[in-house]
Parts: sequence; C-alpha cells; structure tokens
Amino acid sequence: MSRSRQFVQPPLEFIPPDLNTTVLRGMRSILPLWMRHKTSISKIEAVNVEQLAALYEQFQSNKIRLLIAFRHPSSDDPCCLMYLTHYLLPRTARHQKIRLSSPTHSHFMYDRGIPLWAGSTVGWIYSKLGGTPIHRGKLDRVGLRAARDILANGKFPLMAAPEGATNGHNEIVSPLEPGIAQMGFWCVEDLQKADRTEEVIIVPVGIQYRYINRNWTPVDRLLHELETDVGIKPEHPDRYARLYAIAEHMLTVMESFYTKFYHQDLPLYDHAEPNARLSLRLKVLMDAALTVAEQYFNIQPKGSVIDRCRRLEQAAWDLIFREDLKLGELSPVDRGLADRVAEEASLRIWHMRLVESFVAVTGRYVVEKPSLDRFAETTLLLWDMITRIKGGNAFKRPKLGKQSVLITVGDPISVSDRASATKGDRRATKQAVADLTQDLQAAMEKMIL
Repeated sequence: MSRSRQFVQPPLEFIPPDLNTTVLRGMRSILPLWMRHKTSISKIEAVNVEQLAALYEQFQSNKIRLLIAFRHPSSDDPCCLMYLTHYLLPRTARHQKIRLSSPTHSHFMYDRGIPLWAGSTVGWIYSKLGGTPIHRGKLDRVGLRAARDILANGKFPLMAAPEGATNGHNEIVSPLEPGIAQMGFWCVEDLQKADRTEEVIIVPVGIQYRYINRNWTPVDRLLHELETDVGIKPEHPDRYARLYAIAEHMLTVMESFYTKFYHQDLPLYDHAEPNARLSLRLKVLMDAALTVAEQYFNIQPKGSVIDRCRRLEQAAWDLIFREDLKLGELSPVDRGLADRVAEEASLRIWHMRLVESFVAVTGRYVVEKPSLDRFAETTLLLWDMITRIKGGNAFKRPKLGKQSVLITVGDPISVSDRASATKGDRRATKQAVADLTQDLQAAMEKMIL
C-alpha cells in the first residue's frame, strides 16, 4: 500500500464552539439511521436515567452546574451519549413527570486531533453541536479556558471522558486523568468569584457494549485473517491458544524489529508463567517503542504510558503544524526542508500509535473470562496493530456482529462539598483533585457488569 506524504502545515487553530440549533436538530433526526447503518449498534438501554433527569431539571433551574464524566471504550460512544440525552432522557423525564426544556443536549470536550483523521467536516459538526476541542499533550490554555467557561456558563451540561481516549476494553477502565476533577474545582472557584450559588456536580456514566448474537464465526474468521497476515498456521483448535500464538508471534517479531533496527536491549522472561510473561514482554516492548520515538523528538520519558503518548503526539504536531514559520514567505528550499521535518515526525509518531492501542492490555483479560466480547476486543486490538504495520487504516475496523449498549448513570458527586472542605488551601485542593479522580475511577469500575 502506498503511503501519502506528510507536508508541513500551518498551526492548528482552535475550533470555537458555535452551537447551531438547526444542525443540532438535523443530527438528532438522523442519529438512529446513522447508528443503524454506520455502526454495529442495534439496541441501546440505560439504567438509572431517572437520576440524570433529576440532575438536568436542577441544571435547568439554575441550582447546579453539571459535568458528565463518561467511560470511553469505543469510538461509537458519542453516538450512544447523544442518543441518551436526546431520546432516552426526555422519554424517562416524561414518565417521571419531570418537565425538561428541549433540547436536552450537552456540550462536550473532544481531542483536537480527531478532525485530523476524521476530516474537517467532523470538526465543523462538532463545533455546531457545541463541542470544544482540547490539545491532549500540552497545557492548552485556550482550550481549557473555553471548556471552563462552558462548564460555568454554558446553556447545557458539559460531557468529557476522564480516560482521555478509547481503550478498546468494555471491562477495564484506564487510569483516569485528573483534568476532569480539576475542571470541577475550577468551576467552584468561578462561581464563587461571580457570587453565584449553584452547586457543582459530577456524575459518572458507564458504557458497555455486548454482542447480541453469540456467534463466534466472525471472530474465528478474523483470527484466521491475522494468522495469515503474520505468517503462522494454527496448530491447535482452541481459540485462546490461537489468539495467544498470534500475540506471542507478534511480540517476537516486534522485539526483533526494535532490537535489530533501533538497537533496543530487551530482556528475556523465560521463567514467568505464560500469561504473566506475555504481559511483561508487552510492557517492555511498549517502553522500547516509546523510547525510540522519544529519542528522536529529544523527550525524556516521564510519567505513565499515557502521559508519554500525549507528549509524543504533541511533539510531532509541533513539527508538522508549525507555529514558528510563515509558510507563505518560505523559499522553495526552506519549504522542502520543513516538509522533510514534518514527514519525519509523521513517521516517528507511528511508534507511539502502536503503543496507544495497548495501554489497557493486561495479558490476562481473555484467560480470566474467555467470553465472546473479550475475545473480540482483544482480537480487534491485534488487528489494529497489524493493520498499522501493514500501512492500512486502523480506524476502519471490521464489524464482528451487532451490539447492544448498556449505559449506566452513576451517583452524583458534589465537587462543591469537597471544595469547601479545602478552605482554599492549594495543597489541600491538589489532594482533593487526586481523591476525586480516584473516586471517579472507583465509580466507573463499579458500573462494569
């Protein structure tokens, strides 16, 4: 497959939220049709929506400011959440005799990188739906200021994913980033400065996908496709043995790749239990891949795997979307060199993209519970990796069957109560942010069925 060349680009501009009710009504009307034909979703159910309806009523009565923190296992989550707020929520409110003003919409935060791979049209739609972008890998003052203003003053509640990105797992919650909790405390400060009395509430929302028909044929077909891609023949009829063989083979291939061509020294784990050994090898390989990219961008490894991925992404963007150049004034030679730098950055960030899909992989996820769903999730993650290596589009995943979605509304958490307990002390507030992040993590894990 030929690879399109990356050219230097002007700086990434902030896409201001610009809610348009006509676009909103249009997207709402086509949402069921879109989900039916563009996703694998055929049914959405929700639990405890009555609580969300009560919170929306309080929000519309100017009693609270509401931040909805949702789990992010899939790229289909935005569709599900829009269906929740525009269909399930008003329906439940009517049954509960709760009067809600229409539309029952929400603003939302999204990664500024999404329009880069999904297209500028998506950026336009997100803007018209009231979305506000954020750069994940740097202190994005403009993005944070916009999100902070929406949370304190927006017409609708604000939605955000504290995991920061999809992790491909329905039954594992990635470590939460503290930004969502921090937003809540900032909102308390903003309201106090404006002499307003609304209470700041965060409500966790869980999302889980399940295959409706317990049909293993698509998974078996994908396993066979992956075996063909990696060049191995199945030596055992057991599915887990086949899945393990693909994973182990890919680890061996990639360990050789990084040892031979990028001079990484990778240790051996011959004496560990097989699944534990697989997990250790994956962890070391991910570290090697990130190290290769960090060495190129001259970045010191710091923080979690997710932290390192975010910084690498931003480092690549800094070399592709140049804020230090006036592109229209460059000579052909200078433009050519800038293009070369951008292309190199695009190539080097490939190592991080390989790692990004595996941040939540444990090595024991399937063997602990060999369900169709866990098999499918893990097989699709391997497909992502192999597709990236082949130069294909990892965003065009194969569909392995129709899915049902369960959305669970958790218990609300008062940020205002926690903020008042800190008495404005910065150290106490920092600890309160960490505690709230941990409590959100526990709440999201509790909602997994």
